[in-house]
Amino acid sequence: MRFSLYIVLPFVLGLLCGGSSLAQTIPKDELIFLTAEWKGERFPDGRPKIPDELLERAKHIGIDDAWTVLKNEGYTNQFAGDWKMVKDDVPVIGRAVTAMFMPSRPDVEKHIKERGTTKQGRKGNTNAWPIEVLTKGDVYVADGFGKIGGGTLMGATLANSIYSKSGNGVVFNGSARDLQEIQNIEGFNAFVRDFHPSFLEEMVLMGLNTPIRIGNAIVLPGDLVIAQREGVLFVPAHLAEQVVGTAEFVTRKDKFGFEMVKSGRYTTGQIDSQWTDQIKKDFLKWLDQHPELGKMSRAELDQVMSKRTW
Repeated sequence: MRFSLYIVLPFVLGLLCGGSSLAQTIPKDELIFLTAEWKGERFPDGRPKIPDELLERAKHIGIDDAWTVLKNEGYTNQFAGDWKMVKDDVPVIGRAVTAMFMPSRPDVEKHIKERGTTKQGRKGNTNAWPIEVLTKGDVYVADGFGKIGGGTLMGATLANSIYSKSGNGVVFNGSARDLQEIQNIEGFNAFVRDFHPSFLEEMVLMGLNTPIRIGNAIVLPGDLVIAQREGVLFVPAHLAEQVVGTAEFVTRKDKFGFEMVKSGRYTTGQIDSQWTDQIKKDFLKWLDQHPELGKMSRAELDQVMSKRTW
């Protein structure tokens, strides 16, 4: 209850005191407070802006390795599984734009829509409103409280709009419709609880770029979303560099270890334990011979090995 009040009260105060510019959002200073560990660039509304270069690197790491790094740092509530996808082979990687939907209540929905259309120039149903704030590299992440029938947060028209704005897919704790048409959008994917032919009904947007819950995971605006076949991982923005860098090293370590074990130079036990100075030297020499795997200094290697628990 304490957590729920902590999240909801600033949100309600923002609606009452912040004017039309804060519709369904929490105040900027509250978002900065909740993501205070992030020290980098932010969007105008306070959402952490993970660099595009890091998003690109994140496309090449494994979700298992990323999950392990988070677990070792004490972040155990960041993964949600049990999804249906439009495509099995298209991961969704990007910065979270969050949306919280609730069951509709006539008086609340009426006021929200009136304010949105008359004072903010918004169009369409409230499930389209988060699309307006999407930028390239963003992922529309919505908590539709798992609703399937009448919980279709997206059809083919909105899917095309989302991809046009973000160049990315979606993660919906709800459903989607128009599967046959959506699957024809090249490069687009959706992680949803199910597909259903119905239209959206009896749902209203109550939070835009607010903290939300997806399954057993907590998601904050700006989190790094890593959605692959295994499930969806939400990486806090301030840990994105560490998670990606460590996962990249694990990939390199595995390739190096396979070659070393196969050649008989080192045993599996030597590769899978703390490395001696000689193994580190051999690894860096090997890495120089594989520029496609990126570069790594001795200091960076020592740092990642010092925290090794995998």
